[in-house]
Amino acid sequence: MKALVYIFIIAICFVGCHSTKPKVASGTSEVNLTENDTVRIENDSLEYEIIIIEPGFNYWLASTARPEGYYTQQFLESRNYVMVVEWNNRVINPGRYDPNLYELTIDYRPNIDYGYEVNYKLYNYFIYFQIKYNQKLSGFVPRI
Repeated sequence: MKALVYIFIIAICFVGCHSTKPKVASGTSEVNLTENDTVRIENDSLEYEIIIIEPGFNYWLASTARPEGYYTQQFLESRNYVMVVEWNNRVINPGRYDPNLYELTIDYRPNIDYGYEVNYKLYNYFIYFQIKYNQKLSGFVPRI
């Protein structure tokens, strides 16, 4: 039986006005990146999947985030583990942290190789989330 682990990251977002917009990679339409706010990454050989539903994340990933290959997989895995632990801690403490921001736990295990793409997009989601919602998920300053 094929076991799938779903990682859902859902956040409620309020649309705001921005006076400047970052540049988008050539050949990529800003409309496509903002209208399709679901990022789905699958690794069939490992049977894992990550689904990110966050307005504006696609656009930010294409226009602002460091390109794939910039970080090593080991770097991404170590940072993701720290931030997932803090994320899950905030999910189980809704009286202390905004339950609208931290809705679902993330099943991320350090002994499983999720592959580069899953780790890259999860790490960048955490960076995007921290910047957008002025949160701090670790002792590391979120930077681009």
